[in-house]
Amino acid sequence: MLAESQLEVKLQNISEGHVAIVKWRGKPVFIYHRTQSIIEQEKAVKLSELRDPETDDDRVKRPEWLIVIGVCTHLGCIPIPNAGIISGGFLCPCHGSHFDAAGRIRKGPAPTNLEVPEYKFTTDDSIVIG
Repeated sequence: MLAESQLEVKLQNISEGHVAIVKWRGKPVFIYHRTQSIIEQEKAVKLSELRDPETDDDRVKRPEWLIVIGVCTHLGCIPIPNAGIISGGFLCPCHGSHFDAAGRIRKGPAPTNLEVPEYKFTTDDSIVIG
């Protein structure tokens, strides 16, 4: 059981601007290696513009890495990375929820942001989810 509750992921092969998708506890987890321009874009968002207000800093442990569970908070569909109305964001094509590059809901029926799983950096190039 303990082995299934944690997943180690090596980060060195995820190039900047790309999203890797891994499976953890039967769910997709998006591991997004964000560019500096995307980081700046997300830090500039005003909390008053957000349905589920969270700062970018509250959602990441290191600015260049966003780790979220890739399940839409509306009806459980799987969003598409690097799609939608927000540059570098996520689009749930089933019902039209748009999430920004911090996984925050920006438009559509999803009531809350994409969930951030428990994770920790074990080295500069490795994380453990769970």
